Amino acid sequence: MPASEWIDVGAAAELAGQAVQSVRARTTRITLTCKAGEFGAIASTCNHVGGPLGDGTLDGDYVVCPWHYWKFHRTQGVGEPGYEADRVPAYPVKVEDGRVLVDVRNPSKRTRSEHPPHPLARPVERAPGPPRVLGIGTTNMDMRHPRYSTSDALLETALAHAGTALGLETHMLRLAELSFRACEGFYSKAARACTWPCSITQMDKKDQMEQVYERFVHWADVVMVATPIRWGAPSSLYYRMVERMNCIQNQETIADRVLIQNKVVGLIITGGQDNVQGVAGQMLGFFAELGCHFPPFPYIAHSRGWSAEDMENNVRAVQRSESLHAGARALVDRAVDLSRSLVSGSIPACARERGGRKAHRAEPAPDAD
Repeated sequence: MPASEWIDVGAAAELAGQAVQSVRARTTRITLTCKAGEFGAIASTCNHVGGPLGDGTLDGDYVVCPWHYWKFHRTQGVGEPGYEADRVPAYPVKVEDGRVLVDVRNPSKRTRSEHPPHPLARPVERAPGPPRVLGIGTTNMDMRHPRYSTSDALLETALAHAGTALGLETHMLRLAELSFRACEGFYSKAARACTWPCSITQMDKKDQMEQVYERFVHWADVVMVATPIRWGAPSSLYYRMVERMNCIQNQETIADRVLIQNKVVGLIITGGQDNVQGVAGQMLGFFAELGCHFPPFPYIAHSRGWSAEDMENNVRAVQRSESLHAGARALVDRAVDLSRSLVSGSIPACARERGGRKAHRAEPAPDAD
């Protein structure tokens, strides 16, 4: 064991006033804790993706990482029960003459348990074959008591046409049937805190956003997204989904890794209220940022206007409108035609430069433990 090197990190009376804090012992960053007058010292960097433990909180005797909530014992550095194989370095600490001293030469070892990569983290490689068509319905309803949805109905028409007339493999995802958490803003804490796949997906096996990621990123060539108009905007479920898809776009800006290649998106927008073009603009802008392509005339839409509050008549209008259903079939035709050209390589891949938005690599801060 190396000779001890006790470094004064501050006055005990002052440091005892905060349960968890980051201090520096010369060049080494330390997460210092105090509970019932007893100090503990562990490393500053979380085992997961390098979150700052010194900015965390205390849960009993465990420091909780502020990024993704991994926990480490405040004096021993060991992971919480069930995750003991994950350890961060723990430092000897003592109080002399009212000063807190940390021995920076004799920390325990950092150990990381084996965490196999999440299945979604595999390379994105298109399987051979004709275009595959995914439909995403974002209408919110109680699926135990389903009701007619105008946007879902037109989406079903498009998928049925792709499956029968075009002979393509199709899949429908109704967000109302999935249970998934809202985005919890990891990116707002630090750029690198937003991971692919989403940290919620990695942590919560019950989170069904995984189905959207799998189908959208790894499976589909054509994605048809349908939404009702809610107060002049896409549905709340649509926004919950795209906020969770922020981790796809962040891979471009943080890691210079493009997950979306040669995907075509078409949109279906219906509502009793107006603002079709505003809704389409938001959706086109979002999927363009992911790197998606759009066919000519990339959306179909229906609205009877601001004053049309008689929703039963709005439903009948869509049910009886052959032109709207023909438009849904034509939209998927255009999207598939573009997809065939992209997949065949007859349309060359675009340059990676993104209009001035260069990738920003957020490197972890140096850690001397």
